[in-house]
Amino acid sequence: MGLLDSLLGGENAEQTNNSPGGAALVTAVSGLLAQNGGLQGLLTKFTQAGHGDTVASWIGTGENQPISPDALQHVIGPDQVNAIATKLGVDPTQASALIAKFLPHVVDKLTPNGVVDPTADHSQTLSSMLPSLLQTFGGGAFSKFFETPAGQ
Repeated sequence: MGLLDSLLGGENAEQTNNSPGGAALVTAVSGLLAQNGGLQGLLTKFTQAGHGDTVASWIGTGENQPISPDALQHVIGPDQVNAIATKLGVDPTQASALIAKFLPHVVDKLTPNGVVDPTADHSQTLSSMLPSLLQTFGGGAFSKFFETPAGQ
């Protein structure tokens, strides 16, 4: 799987809390929520695009169904994908793949009781959940992806 393998491959957990790549990803997801009417608005877009069962799995307490990068791009649109890619410093294809992999876990964490709280400040919640979200993906692997090699 290349990119995602390198993203999700292990680094030590001490780096998780300070992962600049993870923070950039959380910022990108927070922006995605803000631009789509919050968590409820974003999930409504996915449901209206025919991904209601997938979204329900993210909210529910069972296993999260995956979403393909193409389906994600179709739902949120190429402009938002391009904006996320720019924030993350990757190409749009990589951004779609990364968000498609990360979003189900984010929604799952933001809906711990199986319901969406429309009054919750999900941006604040995302920031506080960064360490546990990154642990889901094998520690500080995001920092490995986003760091610039020294002297190169």
